[in-house]
Amino acid sequence: MFQLGKTIVSEDVIKKDFLCNLSACKGACCIDGDAGAPLETDETKILQDIYPKVKPFLRQEGIDAIEAQGTYTTSEDGEFETPLINGADCAYVIFDEKNVALCAIEEAYNQGEVTWKKPVSCHLYPIRVSDYSEFSAVNYHKWQICDDACELGEELGVPVYKFVKEALIRKFGEDWYMELEKVAKNLQK
Repeated sequence: MFQLGKTIVSEDVIKKDFLCNLSACKGACCIDGDAGAPLETDETKILQDIYPKVKPFLRQEGIDAIEAQGTYTTSEDGEFETPLINGADCAYVIFDEKNVALCAIEEAYNQGEVTWKKPVSCHLYPIRVSDYSEFSAVNYHKWQICDDACELGEELGVPVYKFVKEALIRKFGEDWYMELEKVAKNLQK
């Protein structure tokens, strides 16, 4: 681990390889698991505000879940997360013609309907950030459903931090990312 500003970063973020392989996993991270995507406090307001523009992109099951539970839910631990459809799929998940899970929020973004891409936790995956009073922990999250992504990343030589560059800049800023690149170069020597 190493420190960058007010973050403590796992070396796995630099040393592990990762490149999403949607043709292999079919977007399983949006439909597997037992909780919705983690949300930051300010993202709950964004979801409320953009819901009318995202709604036309959603499946009926997602609309029903959101209208029953709200645009976000609160876990037993008091954390905000996206609602689920029957305790499984993220309420914001949609499927393309090849049955690959995609994000309705991102689809609305791609079509210019909203200016917010998706929750930062989704954008950062496979990185998970845990916020504490004095710092944020930046960790690589290993999940077996992403084994194909790890293999593809290794095959093509794409480290995790490069795969999620845009998301890391979104979360921590350009200067923070440039410092991360310096650390990566030093670790690779």
